[in-house]
Amino acid sequence: MQQSYQVKLDTFEGPLDLLLHLINQYEIDIYDIPVSKITEQYMHYIHTMQQLELNVASEYLVMAATLLAMKSGLLLPNQELDIEEEYEEDPREELMRRLIEYRKYKEAASQLQDKESDLNYSFTRPAQVIAFKKNQEKVSTKGDLSIYDMLAAMQKVFDRKKWNRPLETTIQRTEIPIKQRMEEVLTQLQDHRLGVSFDALFEYPSRSHIVVTFMAVLELMKDKKIYCKQETHFDALIIYSMEDNA
Repeated sequence: MQQSYQVKLDTFEGPLDLLLHLINQYEIDIYDIPVSKITEQYMHYIHTMQQLELNVASEYLVMAATLLAMKSGLLLPNQELDIEEEYEEDPREELMRRLIEYRKYKEAASQLQDKESDLNYSFTRPAQVIAFKKNQEKVSTKGDLSIYDMLAAMQKVFDRKKWNRPLETTIQRTEIPIKQRMEEVLTQLQDHRLGVSFDALFEYPSRSHIVVTFMAVLELMKDKKIYCKQETHFDALIIYSMEDNA
């Protein structure tokens, strides 16, 4: 029996991080969360993770169950309450409080990370003449996409390719090492100096090929050999080589 790819990524920061990403992406008012919409989009991401055979942490599934239960409760017809009955809190309020608190700590962590990054460029040593380039730029500033933006792009790939559609020809399954696929992606980028669309990397209707390609892209980004750009939300992702745009 062939073993499927099981991948665990440290880039995922938790279900609250994903919800906050969706709120920012769809410009949702955090004080008035549309449960139906946020639940639908959240489940799209969970489904995409499962299609990619990623090892989805249980906390994501717990949040999915919580959102579905919340959505079902809000869809039920309102029942008339007796005056003496205790006030029942809107189920969205607890989620709102958790998200606001998470956002507060996330922003504080980002500020601390910026301070740490600045300190990394501070050195205590005797004064001397140091030659450096005035236009030096940190490599990490290239591209500003999160793992959730990558998953959103994968959703579009699955929708366009229709992987589950019956094929007219029989294609033999072949397992491609991630290292080999990384080299193929780099070669493809060398032939396209102006970048390659994310969708163009997935040429073959094979689930193993799409999973390996996705992992190869993430590994290349981690190694700072490529980066992705997206002009605005929901636009196509463009992949660039670091060497061509150094």
